[in-house]
Amino acid sequence: MARLLVVQNHRGGGAGRFGDWLTADGVSLDVVHAYAGGALPRRPEHDGVMVLGGGYLPDDDVRAPWLAPTRALVAEAVDRGDPVFGICLGGQLLARVAGGTVRGEHGRPEFGSTPLTVRAEAGADPLFGGLPERVTAIEHHVDAVTALPPGAAWLVSSEGCPYQAFRVGERAWGVQFHPEATADRVRSWDAARLGARGLDPVELSRRAELDEPAAEAVWR
Repeated sequence: MARLLVVQNHRGGGAGRFGDWLTADGVSLDVVHAYAGGALPRRPEHDGVMVLGGGYLPDDDVRAPWLAPTRALVAEAVDRGDPVFGICLGGQLLARVAGGTVRGEHGRPEFGSTPLTVRAEAGADPLFGGLPERVTAIEHHVDAVTALPPGAAWLVSSEGCPYQAFRVGERAWGVQFHPEATADRVRSWDAARLGARGLDPVELSRRAELDEPAAEAVWR
């Protein structure tokens, strides 16, 4: 059975439906709750690494001291050619490790189900090839990748945030959106914080519910 190391960066940020799908397909998930002090292996004996989202920049080592060893794990996995998948913070961390740049509070914040464009360059990609040109996914970010790593393949964009998905080398992917998240995740967000940004929590949930059937088929 294949084994995947999953780094979880905050309490509410589990692997979601990705975890269910991977387990159903015969992949064993070793989830490290790094935010709660879970120890990261120095040299993991896993078949791949997945780094989940969280409310930090990828080098926010003071508030999140586990990010430094996580960067080292991802760098080693990329160097070995092991599969890597980074979501939101995890995608930004991959970009940072591979030589790209990330900025906090940059560009237009995105919350809720968001239209995305799958670029022509994704046609030959092992994961994104064959997807429809227009898709949706859950977003929850104010930070963004501002420059891709040298040689990275730019796969997906949105109107508010160009670098929504990219590939480094042959088997390392980063995404800004949350393909693992369902409408239930949107319903769990703090309504007061959304309201302070001028967002309607009820409308965000409604839109996510409407988009979910098609989005689930795409990300599955």
